[in-house]
Amino acid sequence: LLLKLGPGTVYTLNLGQAGSWAGSLCMLLRACSRGLTTMASAELPSSVSPALEFQVLAQQGRARTATMKLPHYTAETPMFMPVGTQGTVKGLTSEQMQELDCHVILGNTYHLGNRPGPELVAAMGGLHCFINWPRGMLTDSGGFQMVSLLHLADITEEGVTFQSPVDGSRMLLTPEESIGIQNDLGADIMMQLDDVVPATNTDLARFEEATHRTTRWLDRCLAANKRPNEQNLFPIVQ
Repeated sequence: LLLKLGPGTVYTLNLGQAGSWAGSLCMLLRACSRGLTTMASAELPSSVSPALEFQVLAQQGRARTATMKLPHYTAETPMFMPVGTQGTVKGLTSEQMQELDCHVILGNTYHLGNRPGPELVAAMGGLHCFINWPRGMLTDSGGFQMVSLLHLADITEEGVTFQSPVDGSRMLLTPEESIGIQNDLGADIMMQLDDVVPATNTDLARFEEATHRTTRWLDRCLAANKRPNEQNLFPIVQ
């Protein structure tokens, strides 16, 4: 696949080998970022907190490139973040993911909370040790399952009650429970539990309800976080 980004600038993505497209996309994103206008560092946004150092390196219009220093790795943005639902990217080993220069892998809180369970992952040293991954990890909140498993979910102000697609058992996922699971998993970045509405929904009142509820749930997530100096909690904008 040939991509022309400007006069005399053509990049090739090799899609012929398993996994090669991911590494090519990572390299393409970073190559694009090198073309952005560099400003004086004092003019560029930055942020420092116990578990995160964020520094914008260059920007042009609304596009920007930055570094994000996480507890386990310094990631470059923009980046391609592969999904490892139960901690693994299907068909690729952790070593292969490093060879492809992936900086952050995403894990799914709902599925990892069901199997193998946060207690087991914590006992093994957290998700990084569990999957032998030395770089960045992000865990979602489990909220997306409100869409993907909508027929198995009941949503209230307290949280979301799921019926397990595996054995039919019921599980109440509250903002506090979501953060508790993610604290045990130990990812560099945790996502707040949000009220997710399918994009096909035409009820504007439902979107307004979800927006305000997500804000209230963020307050509960912040209060429940037991590792604020070791893990980052990212909010979600509806």
